[in-house]
Formats: sequence, C-alpha cells, structure tokens
Amino acid sequence: MNVIEASNLSKNYGGTQALRDCTFTIPSGHVVALVGPNGAGKSTLLNLAVGLLVPSAGGLTVLGGHTPGSRTARNGIAYVAQDTPLYANLSATDMMHLTRNLNLRFDWAYAETRLDELGIPPTRKAGKLSGGQRAQLALTLALSRRPTLLILDEPVAMLDPIARHDFMATVLAAAVDDGVSVLLSSHVLAELERVADYLVLMSQGRVQVDGEVDDLLSSHRVLTGRADEVLTDTTYRVVHSRRGEVQTQLIVQTTDRGRVPSGWESHPIGLEELALAYLREPDFLALPVRSTASTTRARR
Repeated sequence: MNVIEASNLSKNYGGTQALRDCTFTIPSGHVVALVGPNGAGKSTLLNLAVGLLVPSAGGLTVLGGHTPGSRTARNGIAYVAQDTPLYANLSATDMMHLTRNLNLRFDWAYAETRLDELGIPPTRKAGKLSGGQRAQLALTLALSRRPTLLILDEPVAMLDPIARHDFMATVLAAAVDDGVSVLLSSHVLAELERVADYLVLMSQGRVQVDGEVDDLLSSHRVLTGRADEVLTDTTYRVVHSRRGEVQTQLIVQTTDRGRVPSGWESHPIGLEELALAYLREPDFLALPVRSTASTTRARR
C-alpha cells in the first residue's frame, strides 16, 4: 500500500505556485524524511495530505487511494503541526479527554503509560511543561489514536539536543514496534539520517529526489581529483561540484557502482551530504531513483 501518492500535484496561493507538477509515491512501512529549504512546499504538501488544503491541479491520495480529509483518512492519519499545538490552560489529562472526544479511536491506557514513562504529570497544564515535554505530549496524543500514518511538521525545530533525541527515539520506536508509517519534515538533517530510511527532497515546489535511502546512497558517490581533473566518463552524472586550488570534489550519480573513473578517488556519501548537494543545485530536477511499492523494503 502507498500511504501517499501524488500525480501532477500543484497548489497555488493566488499568483504564487507553492507546488508544481509533483508526482511521487510513498510506500507504507517507512520513516520518510521530507527535506527542503524554507519555501520549498513541504508544509503545503503535508497540509494537502491531511486534507487541510485542496490541490489546484493534479491529485493526491492517502492510505491506499483514499481522499485526504475523508473519514477513512482522518481515522488513519495523525498529524502534529509545526508548533505542536496544545491548549496552554488544559492539563495533560484534559488534552487526553479532548483528543479522545474528537476522534473515533483513542488508546487511553497507552497514553497514560507513555506519560508516566516520560515523567509528565497528568495534572500539569500544558503551558507549564518544558518544550520537550510539550512535544512529547503532542506526540503521545497523536500516537494514542493508533494511526496508520503519522505526519510530523518540523516537530524538533525548537527542542534542545536531548529533547530532540528523545523525541526521535519515540518516533522510531512507534515505527518499529507498532508498524506506523512516518512522514517527517525537518531541517535537522543529522537527526533524519539516524532514523529515516526513505527520502523525499523538495526544492522550488518540486520533488527532486525520492526513494529509499539505501538505494540513493549506493547510487551516489563523492569523487575527488586534482583541481584540473575533468570527468569525462558519461556513466557518471554530476549533481554538484566544488573546485579548489588543489582539489576538485564532485557529488555524482552512477549506475556503474563498482568502477572508479581514471584520475579520481571514490568515497561513500552520507544522507546529509547527498541532500545538501541537491539543495545547492535547485535546478537539477531529474529524479535519480524512483522506488515502487513492489520493490520497496523497510530497513526495520
């Protein structure tokens, strides 16, 4: 099942085009990193997926073909917005009551257990909690709905390193233990590299790269050579280049993973380095890897 599938998806705000002809699929069973600079269209895409916006053109379905905002979609998708919205004057228990009353499904025992494990007092008002505790409370409320897909929009942007690490550990545990698919938008690439096994990279309102992280990393390399070295091997496609006085460094995509072009040294690439290479070249819009539901596999 594809938890999200978009076809020629576009969204306009007046004369501004936030999304342009986006076509991609996100299979179930993954922790998906949605990466891109400010203004790339990430939040617009997430709001379309949860039914808060409607497309200007093209289409988007969720949870195996359902319309965003439909009863099935609302019941199967949990969403934590960027500012982890909570009512400051309501206690954690009050927030649990509110969430249970507004949704068809809510696992009260799970929520109580998680708050106890996190040391969050059930009677303390949300406005009196630390930033990390508020984020964990919002995540607990979302997970207690027992969703098929959990969507998180910049949930760790304002957290300190320890709170960020603990939050991401909870997300990963939900994915592994409960089989929840996760779509996570964030600028914190180092954290995403630790948990994500699927990447959707956006720039200028378009999807530049989407696919399994393992496939993307294995099909890209870092090549280093002399400053005057020229890459003539056509099986390598240059994504980004940096030329210094002594050395040239290239981020390349290749279909011939076992061969190194003459005059160059080849090195493996990390997720953060790969994402930054594409973000530095926003007009490089060819899709290097497209995973399909039939070939996708989770790393868990």
